[in-house]
Amino acid sequence: MTEPLKIMLVAAEASGDALGAGLAKALKARRPDVSFVGVGGPRMAEQGVESPFDIASLSILGWIEGLKAYGLVKQRVAETVALAVAERPDAVVLIDSWGFTIRVAKALRAQLPGVPLIKYVGPQVWASRPGRARTLAGAVDHLLALYAFDAPWFEREGLATTVVGSQALHVDMSGADPVGFRRSHGIASNANLLLVLPGSRPSEIRLMTPVYEAAVARLKASDPSLEVAVVAAGTVADDVAARIASWPFRVHLVAEAEKYDAMRAATVALATSGTVSTELALAGVPMVIAYRFQPLSYALMKPFFTGKYATLFNHAADQEIARELIQKDATPEKVAAELGRLLSDPVVRAEQVRRQTAALDLMGRDAADPSTLAAVAVLNVIATKNAGA
Repeated sequence: MTEPLKIMLVAAEASGDALGAGLAKALKARRPDVSFVGVGGPRMAEQGVESPFDIASLSILGWIEGLKAYGLVKQRVAETVALAVAERPDAVVLIDSWGFTIRVAKALRAQLPGVPLIKYVGPQVWASRPGRARTLAGAVDHLLALYAFDAPWFEREGLATTVVGSQALHVDMSGADPVGFRRSHGIASNANLLLVLPGSRPSEIRLMTPVYEAAVARLKASDPSLEVAVVAAGTVADDVAARIASWPFRVHLVAEAEKYDAMRAATVALATSGTVSTELALAGVPMVIAYRFQPLSYALMKPFFTGKYATLFNHAADQEIARELIQKDATPEKVAAELGRLLSDPVVRAEQVRRQTAALDLMGRDAADPSTLAAVAVLNVIATKNAGA
């Protein structure tokens, strides 16, 4: 008789929470006897992962911000490792969130040397700090990579890697209702709609919303009929709503539940760099990408940036399909100019959408379900370990 499985899943951000929930569901479909322990958010909790603490405080970006939160991160790492030691899982899956999960991995390697450690989503070494590939290879047993262009970086360091694909490429938007979205928000069917996605981290909201407000104000000054909607991601929804309330023009606040309706309804999007750019491309929306770090954090990190592009489909295509405005280029004037170029010319919009879609194909849009592939890989790692034992 097969022994029941206990798997530990660890996620520290909203995106990792979604990946962990998908993986847990896929694992249960293959092994109904599986149980879970770990760290995560509300979506993982729905799948049976009861977190010992709220992960919202771990959503940190930048070196300076990380230094400020070091004490808290150290405490949460200790609590996570203590949970693993108490529960003795058959494997630990560490999801995204490099700064947190690499600390957990190193501590677990020391305290539970026989337990397989699996990293789900590697650091983007193609973009910056390629030395992290070697660091990860020395800390875990297996990597579940999102894209084919990730794998060689880690395999060169001797880390077994399985490419499972990105869940962002498999978002089902067939049920999205762009007509209903416009109707419910009082937006005319022929009106230009700018969708603003300011991010999901508190630091992103703090740094980007002032830039976006000023950029949209410029656009509204030249075209008062422009409609504007802002997506409030679940983890920062209250912060976004409070900031948007003071904008001196009408804004439609978009809840997480109607995000895809809004994407399909949008004429153009303005997004803080991240996974959302892939979702927007799937929705067929031309976009402009912007991003700012804290100035000192950026100065410290800049020498380690090695990639040409921050946006995944730009990297896959090796060309700037969506305009990227990073740090000093992320000014209201430049953001407004790039958005204005798209809003004013449907031919330019259509061409960008075509190129975005072609880049998604390069990223593996038609591959199998990533959660399924990830679950199979996790079970294979456990089976290999047991066979060796």
